[in-house]
Amino acid sequence: MSTTTIRMPDELKTRVAAAAKRAGTTPHGFILEAIAEKATQDELRGDFETTADARLARILATGKTIPWASMRDYLEARLAGTPARRPSARKLAR
Repeated sequence: MSTTTIRMPDELKTRVAAAAKRAGTTPHGFILEAIAEKATQDELRGDFETTADARLARILATGKTIPWASMRDYLEARLAGTPARRPSARKLAR
């Protein structure tokens, strides 16, 4: 395991120590957890953006999409347990 030194203002160090105490951990453990959480969020954001880019590319390539009102009605019916016909994609209105 490697060592990394971080320099932080005294005010931030005090806040981290207080937050760690409330969380029942050490400042070191609190900082490690925060870094791991931030890395996970960044990875999830990257996955989200990749999926969004792929969906937009598919919409632009096919020119087809499902209007939100139709999809919302479908999803609400499914949530209510009512049989519902899946909406079909239509040409994107421009």
